Amino acid sequence: MSPTITIKSFALHFLLIVGGLLSLFPFYWMSVIATNKSSDVFRFPPKLVFGSNFLLNVQHVFANINFGTSFLNTIGVSTCAMVLVLFFSSMAGFFFAKYRFPGSIVLFNILLISLMIPSQLSLIPSFIIISNFGWISTFKALILPGLVPATAFGVFWIRQYAKDTIHDELLDAGRIDGCHDFRLYWHVGFPLLRPALAFLGLFSFISTWNDYLWPLVVMNNPKKYTLQISLSQLNSIYSTDYSLVMAGTLLATIPLIVIFLVFSKQFIANIAAGAVKA
Repeated sequence: MSPTITIKSFALHFLLIVGGLLSLFPFYWMSVIATNKSSDVFRFPPKLVFGSNFLLNVQHVFANINFGTSFLNTIGVSTCAMVLVLFFSSMAGFFFAKYRFPGSIVLFNILLISLMIPSQLSLIPSFIIISNFGWISTFKALILPGLVPATAFGVFWIRQYAKDTIHDELLDAGRIDGCHDFRLYWHVGFPLLRPALAFLGLFSFISTWNDYLWPLVVMNNPKKYTLQISLSQLNSIYSTDYSLVMAGTLLATIPLIVIFLVFSKQFIANIAAGAVKA
């Protein structure tokens, strides 16, 4: 191995390590604040070690907001939205990739154009529609409208993946065996789309979990608040207990980290398997 290659490899690994530490620092700093007193936030030099106040801060979080109910609400809404996005996006993306029908290109281009429209522009029309349906302060108002941008991105993502992954010979073999269109999607296309679906499921779940603006607009029943709305109530008008806020944020972030690790393992494993087969 030449010295030049060794130096380049060392520099690359060094930059990756530095980048990884920098990306982890916000989570570390949040954890430090969550385990210390609020007065420690304003110390100089700042306190960079974990404290012993985390359990006390967590008790204050549970005393100030209905964290458990909001947590369950967020899990239910995020899971339902993820399942619906995966089903409709995978089905539409599969048919856009492997079927040609009149207007398919036009429809797909309209789908791409919809991705360029900021979601804030549809906030008022969406609220009017939801209000006319009588869905204000219901979970349907959180799940169904959020499917539109997520499903549009998901259709584009699945279509691009399916075009290169699902070969026409497999579909022809399925047709010879008597599979109709939906069975081709479910038994042939869906299993081959698992790596793309792992990423899309992760993306959809985290997006719904972190959504704040739309739940704030359509929810006025405290029993149906999501975590983001409940955590915002930890901020008072005249002062903010940052340790309290960070403790609640840390509790809301830990499930996302666990889910990310589970999905990313499946995602990377399937990608590696596909690369070996190729």
